[in-house]
Amino acid sequence: MHSDLVASRSADPRDSRESKNGGGPQLDAVSLAIIEQLQQDGRRPYAAIGKAVGLSEAAVRQRVQKLLDQGVMQIVAVTDPLTVGFRRQAMVGINVEGELDPVADALTAMSEVEYVVMTAGSFDLLVEIVCEDDDHLLDVISKRIRALPGVRSTESFVYLKLKKQTYMWGTR
Repeated sequence: MHSDLVASRSADPRDSRESKNGGGPQLDAVSLAIIEQLQQDGRRPYAAIGKAVGLSEAAVRQRVQKLLDQGVMQIVAVTDPLTVGFRRQAMVGINVEGELDPVADALTAMSEVEYVVMTAGSFDLLVEIVCEDDDHLLDVISKRIRALPGVRSTESFVYLKLKKQTYMWGTR
């Protein structure tokens, strides 16, 4: 199946795509196929990936290391927060006065913050927070986020039930 995917893309390494941010590393069809293999199973052996994409195990190992070094991808264990003691998740919309970057950088440094996204729309920033309980969430929002210079207002969206969490968007 995945060798068909690779075959459907140009095998010419010069046929590459820039990352979606407009200036990142160039990725050829084989690197994209390796990423897709690892998105399906981050523990898939390099030999199996090599067979699927037409490379040796050593070549796959080198490409994976390069992708990791370039920050193109990470290989991590994704957990269900509830099963590891985090009973409360929330998305927080934040409006900022002035520059967004200093606020976004301060939020990024907080261990409870999983995502920081600059947006266009009702909020300047959207932040996903994972906390141990409601008291912890309240503390993070009221004493740490709202205390940041430039934060004008926040609106919290507490998760009642997580129905889908996936990282399988492929390499479109």
